[in-house]
Amino acid sequence: MIFTTKRLILRPWEESDAQSLFRYASDPDVGPIAGWPPHQSVEQSLDVIRHVFNGDECYAICKRDSHEAIGAIELKLNGHTDMTERDDECELGYWLAKPYWGRGYMPEAGRELIRHAFEDLDMKTIWCGYYDGNTKSLRVQEKLGFIYHHSCDEVPVPLLNEVRIGHTNYMTKESWEK
Repeated sequence: MIFTTKRLILRPWEESDAQSLFRYASDPDVGPIAGWPPHQSVEQSLDVIRHVFNGDECYAICKRDSHEAIGAIELKLNGHTDMTERDDECELGYWLAKPYWGRGYMPEAGRELIRHAFEDLDMKTIWCGYYDGNTKSLRVQEKLGFIYHHSCDEVPVPLLNEVRIGHTNYMTKESWEK
């Protein structure tokens, strides 16, 4: 599927996106705050496209004028998230390249994927989380209308071999419809 918003295109990842992914995912300010290490090579980015960004509802975030992948957004369905075991619930995950921070791109992409989750996939609840200190992610979730659910003091971050404080928010279809 491909989704179009005012300024963005959300489309499936392609192997040809590896160079762009590496350019942005190698930035040390991007991945670690979200729980993953900076990419070290184009080959690593290609591997991520093939084996991580291959979910049914994982999309490259692209500016409409360039089609270059500048981030990722995904609805992680049951079996691909630890936030729920229900088929009518999912987790929203995302990241955006640093040069595009603060421009409203992530809330714009998030609104479209939330609409898709509730209208097309008939989800009842969407979960979303962030690690303590990731105020940009918290702000995106607030703008989208997520509501605080709980925090956990000892969340494993296996890709970085760390333990962090994690915060979990949610949105129901009923609250979204209002």
